[in-house]
Amino acid sequence: MAQLPPGIRFITSFSRDQWYRAFIFSLTFLLYASFHLSRKPISIVKGELHKHCASQVELDSYKEYAAQIQPVKKPFNASQCGWEPFDKSNYKQLLGALDYSFLCAYAVGMYLSGLIGERLPIRYYLTGGMLASGLFTAMFGLGYFYNVHNLWFYIMAQIANGLVQTTGWPSVVTCIGNWFGKGRRGLIMGVWNSHTSVGNILGSLIAAYWVSTCWGLSFVVPGVVVAVMGVVCFLFLIEHPKDISCSCTPSSSSKTFLNGASRCRIQMPTLNAKENGKPQDPEVQHLLTDSESCSVSLSSSTVATGEGRHGTSAISFLGALRIPGVVEFSLCLLFAKLVSYTFLFWLPLYITNVEHLDAKRAGDLSTLFDVGGIFGGILAGLISDRLEKRASTCGMMLLLAAPTLYMFSAVSKMGLEATVVMLLISGALVNGPYALITTAVSADLGTHKSLKGNARALSTVTAIIDGTGSVGAALGPLLAGLISPSGWNNVFYMLMVADACALLLLLRLIQKELQCHADHSLFKEH
Repeated sequence: MAQLPPGIRFITSFSRDQWYRAFIFSLTFLLYASFHLSRKPISIVKGELHKHCASQVELDSYKEYAAQIQPVKKPFNASQCGWEPFDKSNYKQLLGALDYSFLCAYAVGMYLSGLIGERLPIRYYLTGGMLASGLFTAMFGLGYFYNVHNLWFYIMAQIANGLVQTTGWPSVVTCIGNWFGKGRRGLIMGVWNSHTSVGNILGSLIAAYWVSTCWGLSFVVPGVVVAVMGVVCFLFLIEHPKDISCSCTPSSSSKTFLNGASRCRIQMPTLNAKENGKPQDPEVQHLLTDSESCSVSLSSSTVATGEGRHGTSAISFLGALRIPGVVEFSLCLLFAKLVSYTFLFWLPLYITNVEHLDAKRAGDLSTLFDVGGIFGGILAGLISDRLEKRASTCGMMLLLAAPTLYMFSAVSKMGLEATVVMLLISGALVNGPYALITTAVSADLGTHKSLKGNARALSTVTAIIDGTGSVGAALGPLLAGLISPSGWNNVFYMLMVADACALLLLLRLIQKELQCHADHSLFKEH
């Protein structure tokens, strides 16, 4: 009998369950990357919506020349400062209004999205949101092709897009939380959360390709991508492992992450549920870990969890707020996301002003911040898994981020090479805590022991944490637009203060984690 080819041996070395998990990991990664891909173009196009004005003499001569030649399809913008209405002297406030309208709608919609998402099938809910998001993203770009110069048209497109994009995050986090257990959740979700940076990078490259020639396509193409991924979501997304008759038995010992939010519990190795007659920890009963084997049928005792998933009522908003740690991490994310989204929406324009690059090159260079963010998210997840301390990991990176931002504001004026290095370092430290809180921490709290196995709470908890963070995401670009006319240094001071506030809000949880570690060490000595 002939030996199996190496490729086939590799494929068959993984179980059916492992292949499904890898598929869901990849699919949800691509789905949410497409959301961020559609958010990035506005930051790239800002440099085209408003340009540095030519002198008045040049304008007068151009007007005389324009009057003599044949009229063209694209109407002449008399100010030559960009695309009306963003060609005015208060362009930073107008561009800031676009950011604020999107992010404010996103923040408000996020609180409602989690509650709605728990009451609807994730696949339908996410598909509808992605199709609508594709429509409204493309709608902004259509303003170029139809010569729309009404500010409210662009603001309404941003508001509508912000509302429908709230369907994405609670849905994908709930789905990935259903499929992966807590053992290495920080590392797994750190890698998975790189979809944010990958989406930003792809969005920057796509938008920059057309920004100088036909900026409308910078929005239309990402809109089409999001809509297509919505169709893929409808065809392939599996919400829960039990939906494909896969019931798995978790390993007998699993790590417990308290996030500083609960009293310290010393977890010892325990017998399995059949031996001690007690049900398994509901925090992990419905989740999958790498050591699990998918061999138990639906008729076994684990069906109770599946019934609980469909039979239990969705958690209330106030009930989710009472989960230990939700309030602290939500407020911390408010300030962390304020910093991250200020970079997301204003970094290309800052690079344009400081390095004197065109919109395309500035957009390409800004992707390095997201490259650093990929490594920062993975590093935060890896460290938090090793230390088993989510809050302490976030606090450590926030402590380093504030002085790094000051260095960035000073070093970025020294040349392109220094800017590249600081973009990578700043991206890692700014996005690390943001990535950890929105993924692993949200999933930990959404499956907290106080919920008694109610997996339907995960969407609401995720929405509360990310919704509160989105309030900061709305404030950051708005404040940047208001402060930047007085100098970019003042914007960086604002970002450093925000990082300090985020750290202060975690001090109580960090103290509890350190106390838990001390109690654990004392227990081992005795």
